[in-house]
Amino acid sequence: MTQSNHSDFDPLSRTQILVVMGVTAIVLLIIAKIWQKLGDVSLVKLDFSTDAYLMGLGLAGGIVLASSIIYRLWPAYRKSADGYLEMVIRPLVWPDLIWLGLLPGLSEELLFRGVMLPALGFDLVAVIVSSLVFGILHLSGLQQWPYVVWATVVGFALGYTALITGNLLIPIVAHILTNLISSSLWKLGNPD
Repeated sequence: MTQSNHSDFDPLSRTQILVVMGVTAIVLLIIAKIWQKLGDVSLVKLDFSTDAYLMGLGLAGGIVLASSIIYRLWPAYRKSADGYLEMVIRPLVWPDLIWLGLLPGLSEELLFRGVMLPALGFDLVAVIVSSLVFGILHLSGLQQWPYVVWATVVGFALGYTALITGNLLIPIVAHILTNLISSSLWKLGNPD
């Protein structure tokens, strides 16, 4: 058994990870829909254009590249990311990584960029606030603060992209691909 940076937690099984991902996605979707209805919030539009897919792909590539550079240069982030990824990805099998891309990519983007941004004013302040909340969502322990900082930066990039383009599809595509690519790269570099 592999020693994790999360000595506070017993390792989760594959089934537990998948259930947590599914339940979290459902809870985030419910929160988004309730907030949208009660707050009379219009969802950021979804424009299914080739340009949007390409921009999402480019943003994902930029996030993955930046993450790999920071991973190499910032030891605290490397330790934090490895601990988080060890806990979440190690128990999963390769096809599960599709769910790891889709479930958070769709539910988190719907809540944080699709509903929260317009509810908070669809401006730079809304991007900053939603990014901070998004970063905190990724906190799994106090030792994970570097990973939370990185998630906040990624949240800002995703939110700012939604703000300047007015298209929720771009951060959705970027988030799904970032999760899928990053988790695949980590799994390749850390075989069981």
